Amino acid sequence: MTEALPLPADTPAGLRFQDVRIARAGQPLIALDAHIAPGDVLTVMGPSGVGKSTLLAYAAGFLDSVFQASGAVLVDGTDVTRLAAHERHMGLLFQDPLLFPHLSVGGNLAFALPPRLRGRAARKAAIAAALAEVGLAGLEKRDPATLSGGQKARVALMRVLVSAPRALLLDEPFSKLDTALRGQIRDLVFEMARARGLPVLLVTHDAADAQAAAGAIVEIAPA
Repeated sequence: MTEALPLPADTPAGLRFQDVRIARAGQPLIALDAHIAPGDVLTVMGPSGVGKSTLLAYAAGFLDSVFQASGAVLVDGTDVTRLAAHERHMGLLFQDPLLFPHLSVGGNLAFALPPRLRGRAARKAAIAAALAEVGLAGLEKRDPATLSGGQKARVALMRVLVSAPRALLLDEPFSKLDTALRGQIRDLVFEMARARGLPVLLVTHDAADAQAAAGAIVEIAPA
């Protein structure tokens, strides 16, 4: 295990990108120096191919080796840049729900529960509470394939949240939802992040997503 680096006590809580710069083959892709306070959203906007998802990969700890990156990612004042992905405790939502097809809805959530939550009864209760929170009470045994698009999105969100992340990274998770559902799920994600005090980094090409996030916006142009 790589040890995280503590920073001075006056370092603000939340998610901090400290002079982060990412390039490929010597060609600069993206640069970001920003702080996201707990419960706030920073939106990074730009067309496909400008490095938005690459930024998320760097923050989460799985940036491909074809990229060159510098700068630090801090979570609540701790530099996590050198930590493995599973040690950073970043919650990620993608364009697709990516639910495990071989597991039930409850099994998908159980997979994400922290190891410190022990005991069958406690874990079962945590899963039931998570599903009830998004209007899916009693669906623990359902096959994910039988769920609607909105239900899948809710299960994917709660699978991330029950893992107790320290920050939330959103890779255009609303882009494949129909218009009516998109606004509903978008509001739900931001509401739950605020309630839990999670700093959120959203990457998108959609201005409506940025407006709904109600936070700062960084626009990235093609190099």
